[in-house]
Amino acid sequence: MDPTTFETHPSRYHHWKLAVAGDVATLTMAVDGDHPHKPGYELKLNSYDLSVDIELADAIQRLRFEHPEVRACVVTADLDRVFCSGANIYMLGLSSHSFKVNFCKFTNETRLYLEDASANSGLKFLAACKGTTAGGGYELALACDDIVLVDDGNSAVSFPETPLLAVLPGTGGLTRLVDKRKVRRDRADVFCTVAEGIKGKRAKDWGLVDGLVARSKWDAEVAARAAKLAAASAGVAKGPAVQLDALAPVIGKDSFAYRHVTMTIDRAARTAAFVIAAPTAPPPADSATAGADLWSLRAFRELDDALLRLRFDYPEIAVVTLRTKGDRAQVLAHDAALAKDASGFAREVRLLQRRVLKRLDNTARSLYAVADAADSCFAGVLLETALAADRFYMLIDGAGEIAVATSVANAGANPTATGLTRLEARFYGEPAQVAKVLGRGADGPISSEDAEVLGLATVALDDIDFADELRIAIEERVSLSPDALTGMEASLRFVGPETVETKIFGRLSAWQNWIFTRANSTGERGALTLYGRPERPVFQLNRT
Repeated sequence: MDPTTFETHPSRYHHWKLAVAGDVATLTMAVDGDHPHKPGYELKLNSYDLSVDIELADAIQRLRFEHPEVRACVVTADLDRVFCSGANIYMLGLSSHSFKVNFCKFTNETRLYLEDASANSGLKFLAACKGTTAGGGYELALACDDIVLVDDGNSAVSFPETPLLAVLPGTGGLTRLVDKRKVRRDRADVFCTVAEGIKGKRAKDWGLVDGLVARSKWDAEVAARAAKLAAASAGVAKGPAVQLDALAPVIGKDSFAYRHVTMTIDRAARTAAFVIAAPTAPPPADSATAGADLWSLRAFRELDDALLRLRFDYPEIAVVTLRTKGDRAQVLAHDAALAKDASGFAREVRLLQRRVLKRLDNTARSLYAVADAADSCFAGVLLETALAADRFYMLIDGAGEIAVATSVANAGANPTATGLTRLEARFYGEPAQVAKVLGRGADGPISSEDAEVLGLATVALDDIDFADELRIAIEERVSLSPDALTGMEASLRFVGPETVETKIFGRLSAWQNWIFTRANSTGERGALTLYGRPERPVFQLNRT
């Protein structure tokens, strides 16, 4: 099996066109039906698959780093009378359950990145829907700040998944409808069960779109709205621009070696081993002078790429061990330099680290952080990976060289989906412990024994018991039901208040995992299975 490639470049896009003019960019969806992610289906009517969303994610990332002058982005389409018809149904019908759920998760994360850019980077988005906008296409529009629909008597917005496919909008649509746009729930109920959708004045009155525009006034109105959005972001620091180069990992039979991250797969044991290396030199005085080579940026881009490869290409992997190696003092120095840098570039690096750590939180694998060598460096932003893990095992060495350290990266720079920091989530019942840990960290490295006492380490053992304890823990975890673990881990990781983001991923983990496997959708006579055929689906009628 060829590994999935999550890196691309605008020069290689098949499905999007990116144009920049001053402080406004235009992302035009022009899906090439002859270039699906996998053979076996055609991408008709601007329907999308993973390859389309990989390009979208790349475009958003490049706007933030390579085009900081952009303050508004128009998301539109090249196809007459169709903005986007949503995820390709035949692709979904041909895909494994694991792929379907990971596809939904990736598209969710990509749409959240639009909202993150709007909230934190002074980059606003306008969905210019000059035609039918259905399913995932409308979910993309919902992720934007402003939605305009052409008023032509025909174009509608719709969520046809429930009536046509016996599933749900998989990219946060239900949550954004009522929690973000605050559409009345009775109206949302009608909307989500009308396959043909809602158009015109009713769509505007119900809050499904922000504006209706006649075709004759379309270009002028879209330009005016984009200019208004750009002006609203004028006060946000931007740049300097930095080009994002290719990561180009060395790919082995079951290994991926990047500059700072390695991922090794053990198929027989159903485990993966991640190792993240610390920077080897002090940070530059000006972060942007290092460009894409800046450790704080490149290491987390590499971790992001490795996590996506793990999700899509190695569904059988049960447990991931997370290790770090290098000089913890260098990690702390890079964290401090990044925090002091007020440039737009430094802000984007911090936000990227935050997004990648959230991707780690949302990865449906058991995560065990392991500090068992003298050069282990779970410090600052790398300590966040241990705090994201389900368990943290630390070896007690006589010299106390194996230790952790805190930095500004642990004190609020990297909130989870709930809005809590990972320390606040860890000590949700003992909030005073957060200040105690950060205060103790200010005094220097925290040894394994002290880390266990403070509550940072799950298990700290000497070398007599450590290896066997860790081995048994991994073997036991591998033996458990993957389905039960996915639900358990997703429930335990998101400690604290519910947010739009936690609702989206919680519902994806529970509802969509369940509904996608039900006979009413994917059985032999299910709605998704029979889509496009003359036969009608046959439903099991018992409510649970």
